[in-house]
Amino acid sequence: MTDQLHALHASAERLRAIVESLDATQLTERAYPAEWTIADTLSHLGSGAVIMRSGLEAAVSGTPVADGFNQSVWDEWNAKSPAEQAAGVIAADHAFLERASALTEDQIATVKFPFGPMSLGLPEALGMRLNEHAMHTWDVEVVLDPSAVLSEQAAGVVLAALPMIARFAAKDDGVARDLTIRTSDPTHEFALTTGDGSVSLTPGAGDGPVVELPAESFARLVYGRLDVDHTPAGIDAATVASLRPIFSGF
Repeated sequence: MTDQLHALHASAERLRAIVESLDATQLTERAYPAEWTIADTLSHLGSGAVIMRSGLEAAVSGTPVADGFNQSVWDEWNAKSPAEQAAGVIAADHAFLERASALTEDQIATVKFPFGPMSLGLPEALGMRLNEHAMHTWDVEVVLDPSAVLSEQAAGVVLAALPMIARFAAKDDGVARDLTIRTSDPTHEFALTTGDGSVSLTPGAGDGPVVELPAESFARLVYGRLDVDHTPAGIDAATVASLRPIFSGF
């Protein structure tokens, strides 16, 4: 089993425990993204698990997913009640993880997974799913517990994808920067440069000043989830504040 699949199992178990603690009223309360309720967030994760399981079957069998399948899944989940969405995400997570866990070592090594316009190896695709799952689990958990953070296991997997996420989602603010982002738990370094019309985030140290952050906090920053109220103490608050507009989230 890959590190990504281990982390995804753990994230699904974390979400299951959260969901099972919720009552009907809480399901209709706002999640961290203001435009979504907790049930909406769970629906997004549940439909995503169904779609990814179908994509996995297509990747293994070589048979393309039927046209319109994704939209049909979204329509089905949008029509569910909040209680059905909550129960459904647990079942959908389980079904996807059960299928992924049954793959052979050869399949894990060779299967190519359709992921939007890209084709990813299975470990990378599982990592992308973990990114989404961990962030949206936090979106639910943090409204119940304002001190919630990503687990070190999840943060370690999310870190690997941050350069790609930044390439697609970050927006240059025109300010010239050359920073080294050094994370803890786990330890990693990234070079962050801005100011030339693009944002570059690459593994390894940069030439400029060092900014130290917990790994989970840097992951949330890049995903637009490190607002003032959910930023840990003891970091360079001014620098983090200057970076928030670059990473507005998605």
